[in-house]
Amino acid sequence: MIRTLPALFALLFTAPLMAAPAGQQTLFNFVRPADVVKVATQDASLPQYNAEQTPEGEVLRRITFNPAAEPSLVLSPQTGAWDWSQSGAMSLRIQSAMDWALTLYVKVQSSDGKTLVSRIDLPAGPAQTLLVPLQANSPLSQGMKAGPPMPITVDGQRVLLASSAGEIDRSQVVSVTLSMIKPNAAQSILLERFGVQDSEPVLKAAYSELVDAYGQSTRARWPEKVSSDEQLKAAAAKEQTQLQGWLAARDKSALDKFGGWNKGPAFKASGFFRTEKRDGRWYLVTPEGHPFYSLGVNTVAPDNSQTYVAGREWMFAALPKAGEPFDKYYGSGDNRTGNGAGEGRGFGAGRWYDFYGANLQRTYGGEGFDQKRWVTHTLDRLQAWGFNTVGNWSDGALASADRVPYTLPLSIVGDYASISTGTDWWGGMPDPFDPRFAMATERAVAIAARDHRDDPWLIGFFADNELAWAGPGDDPKSRYALAYGTLRMTTDVPAKRAFLKQLRDKYRNEQGLSKAWGIELAGWELMEDPGFEPPMPNPEHPEIEADFKYFQKTFADAYFKTISDSLKWHAPNQLLLGGRYAVSTPEAVASCAQYCDVLSFNMYTLKPQDGYDFAALRALDKPVLITEFNFGSADRGPFWGGVTQLAREEERSAAYANFLKQAMAEPSIVGVHWFQYLDQPVTGRLLDGENGHFGLVGITDVPFQGFVDSVRRSNLAAVDQLGKEAEKAKAASTVHESEGSNPGRDGKGPGQGAGHAGGHSGNGH
Repeated sequence: MIRTLPALFALLFTAPLMAAPAGQQTLFNFVRPADVVKVATQDASLPQYNAEQTPEGEVLRRITFNPAAEPSLVLSPQTGAWDWSQSGAMSLRIQSAMDWALTLYVKVQSSDGKTLVSRIDLPAGPAQTLLVPLQANSPLSQGMKAGPPMPITVDGQRVLLASSAGEIDRSQVVSVTLSMIKPNAAQSILLERFGVQDSEPVLKAAYSELVDAYGQSTRARWPEKVSSDEQLKAAAAKEQTQLQGWLAARDKSALDKFGGWNKGPAFKASGFFRTEKRDGRWYLVTPEGHPFYSLGVNTVAPDNSQTYVAGREWMFAALPKAGEPFDKYYGSGDNRTGNGAGEGRGFGAGRWYDFYGANLQRTYGGEGFDQKRWVTHTLDRLQAWGFNTVGNWSDGALASADRVPYTLPLSIVGDYASISTGTDWWGGMPDPFDPRFAMATERAVAIAARDHRDDPWLIGFFADNELAWAGPGDDPKSRYALAYGTLRMTTDVPAKRAFLKQLRDKYRNEQGLSKAWGIELAGWELMEDPGFEPPMPNPEHPEIEADFKYFQKTFADAYFKTISDSLKWHAPNQLLLGGRYAVSTPEAVASCAQYCDVLSFNMYTLKPQDGYDFAALRALDKPVLITEFNFGSADRGPFWGGVTQLAREEERSAAYANFLKQAMAEPSIVGVHWFQYLDQPVTGRLLDGENGHFGLVGITDVPFQGFVDSVRRSNLAAVDQLGKEAEKAKAASTVHESEGSNPGRDGKGPGQGAGHAGGHSGNGH
């Protein structure tokens, strides 16, 4: 039910109204309305006489959004359209009337039907001026995933600068809609002025001098924040004493040199890492034949924390000038790839600065980066904190130290064809039917195996990372995005030729396909045209979905078999650790299980069981490695808390402990890898502008002590639990043997016959 309110209300208030900021044009005042704007509500109420004075002396008017699908308030001109072509932002004086933050959506629409949409996280507290830019604008357009905390104070007033996505004709604005999505109970806000104004001064104020000389946010304080070089050095000295104590307390007698539990049952020692299933549980097994639970950290590297400064030097309070100390930490790059990860991002190329490198020199002296010192110190940290694996994208010198096992990615790049599934975050799907893909794979595997073929410290290689096996949604078109994307291609793409051959072999002629798919296909050549759109799967024509599934399985089989065959040839003793799935299809996962030794998933969830159906994984009977997970917050400098953001730093400890506990409870999981070692830069990393706080260590090289201490306890408890389970298995094995049970013919204990071993157990590939 939509109700239009009377155009004019006679309201008198003795309390003063706050003056509008300079440059603001007020179109409408909710407290003293005039006959210039239509105000309508849907599933919301705007009582005629309900203005309220705040403790700060402002007078605002209450609007209540009732429990409904999308209660809304719509503002529109009395006649025609608003011409906002000379304004940068829509403005609204607003306050949450609740004691908690509210989520609102603002939609601005022009006469051509185009819209600009903003999500507003309205904090509790005093009134503020909400600014919605009238052109697409976001922190990413400023070069970073998340922007500085809001609201900010500009000219003595609280201002909340929103992000906006979409496009409108600013000269023909016909409506502004405020709404909520499915509130569980009535929620109220307070409003006063509505209008337009210039947004540039606020944008500059919001992003100006965000970063101090140490690469830290200037917008907050926290316990580990550094204010002087002396503080850096004192923190390093204190940490060194703590590390030595923790390292000395390690029970080295319980671990083999690779970190495997050596007091449990003996596994076959192959000289390399391998997998084995025993008594219903999967294990990684060290080269010396002991159970190993991989507790890893990703991106342990000193050269992954640079941030672009070119064109946005005004965001940095103290960049060194040429000839000044630490000017050697400048460099240049270009990360404008055209992939989904860079869409809408500004400042993705040019000059960058490395605050982490400069801070290492400030702390430890010298003329520059000392790799030997960094490697020793970093491995001390990892081992003292209970980690036993150097994860993906880490510095090669850590692997060469022969102290901690490590993993490596296979970087398969080439000029082979690719398929778009609509996400393409890191690029399109490689076409495994293209002979150039096999050539690129052979080259990449040969290069990777050259230095690591016979290294017992290598746990294994990852096939890839976060390929776009499916589309971005939950609908059938996303589920089968690989099939749809392939059929849209031209016939010079090998994958499309393979798909068409599959259909020709099955249906023989266009009449057979037309009947099976419920379409009128006059000739096969129509399917060969670029842009061909097949029908959606439906119950009346089940063959559509069956054909899509079959093709996607064939595609995945060709992909993983190509990589597996190459690795068998070049490094037959090393494990293939799967594809680090972020999105996947059942076909892709089944193929990975068929051709790889381990299934690997990047899971940004509160527990592994929220990230995938483990009953389905258990049916595939393969070990699982969680290759990325983390928990972040926005109260330690960087503005983004990641996909699994928590409210406060202190909550990260409990979240880590619970994730690890739940992983240990799942018998198919053989390890978890934290993402990542260092915090990302405040103004965004080079690759894609991510600026998350989910590091163990800050940009100053100072660890987040409370979190690290808790992580250490969780890691040590996990290894202890693995040891206890192994000892129980050993005791059970001893009982069986005393009762006359014989070990398998290969020397394995009970429940360890050949049918239970991993696909490449014992001899790798």
